[in-house]
Amino acid sequence: MYEALKWLHLAAVIASGSGFLARAALMVAGSARLQARLVRVAPHVVDTVLLAAAVAMAVMARISPLAHPWLAAKIAGLLAYIVLGAVALRYGRTMRIRLLALAGAVLVFAYIVGTALQRDPLWPLSIGA
Repeated sequence: MYEALKWLHLAAVIASGSGFLARAALMVAGSARLQARLVRVAPHVVDTVLLAAAVAMAVMARISPLAHPWLAAKIAGLLAYIVLGAVALRYGRTMRIRLLALAGAVLVFAYIVGTALQRDPLWPLSIGA
């Protein structure tokens, strides 16, 4: 069961990141498709699946963010990703602000994925070392 949840979580991570980039492309292009019902609802469904799978895996493995700094870092990164994504896609007042938030969100997403793979919140410091 854990392995199935892990694959579901991985698929949801890919879908979430891809969906975010697709919505960012629509935003940059000024497309009205960004307001389509599917485009507005699908990310919430995907992210709910992603989070539910993550919580289920943590419960099954009996791990706590308080006992595992890499997991706490992923959660903190997730909160930053949500805020930056919201600024990029909705709340940024200018295109410059939106693009800066978009770049930040992509970097944070990469950090979250790297932290999950390395299980080390300081992994970027070891790049090239």
